[in-house]
Amino acid sequence: MTGETSLAVLLRSLAPHLNEGDYVFCSVHDAAQVAGAELIGSIREAEGLSVILARGEADRLGLAYDYIAAWISLTVHSALSAVGLTAAFANALAAEGISCNVIAGYHHDHLFVARADAERAMAALRQLAAGRA
Repeated sequence: MTGETSLAVLLRSLAPHLNEGDYVFCSVHDAAQVAGAELIGSIREAEGLSVILARGEADRLGLAYDYIAAWISLTVHSALSAVGLTAAFANALAAEGISCNVIAGYHHDHLFVARADAERAMAALRQLAAGRA
């Protein structure tokens, strides 16, 4: 099924969902360091493999991190080719002074915000969806 491309429809249908738990970003030199771990996401960078995983999993593996995040999923099925969605929610969050790290999945966008900002981020996203941002 093809995702939605209309920005107006995407914004009305954001339906943000706050996933339970704390999440962290870590960098490892070798994928073997996270073998068997349940990764939320990863990307290869020149400096190493960046991984996103539950804080407890990172602690279990002895991985260093310095940013504890909440994970918000936008449950609208956005097309990878959609234009303007990332800018719209990034601007809404920035207006509230909330930083955001975004991962695009095939079906949904996933936002990682500082744990302390989770509820404010959810409120800002709900306002955006309601056309009040």
